[in-house]
Amino acid sequence: MAASDDIVLAPDERLKTECAPIEEITDEVRELAAHMLEDMYATEGCGLAAPQIGALVQLVVIDVEYTRYKRNPYVLINPRIVVADGEERETGEGCLSFPGITVPISRPSHVVVEARNLDGDLMRYEAENNLMAVCLQHEIDHLHGVTMLDHLRPLQRVRMMREYEEALAAGARPGDVGD
Repeated sequence: MAASDDIVLAPDERLKTECAPIEEITDEVRELAAHMLEDMYATEGCGLAAPQIGALVQLVVIDVEYTRYKRNPYVLINPRIVVADGEERETGEGCLSFPGITVPISRPSHVVVEARNLDGDLMRYEAENNLMAVCLQHEIDHLHGVTMLDHLRPLQRVRMMREYEEALAAGARPGDVGD
């Protein structure tokens, strides 16, 4: 089975679900994180949230700098945005759960996130005006049942959903991005 087969595609209800906090970091949580990283790299994503593979827990993996030869993954357990400010910045966002489209989303340019790592340590991540700032907000949204289309005005949402459905019908797979 290909990694892309693990990815939950919209409009699956799991993508609209508030995920449960992780109470204890167990071997099962570590295995889930490893599996998510494997799927993220295999589909050439830069982030993946647990509900995107059907696990309704607050777990996110991110690596915005990976190359074929270097990986620098972050595993965030129960991540929480503590600051989201700065000038709104619009970027084209893709999502493994919405293959074949890129959506213009406006988000705060600066974000500070607190989360536990796999060792249980409380970590603080800060990003500004870069892919990491966008990715943190995008993936944490998934944990609260919010997808990138939820950031659009109603008519934009309808248009992007139609583009997504057309991309799927044309064979788009997780990791494929639109124009």
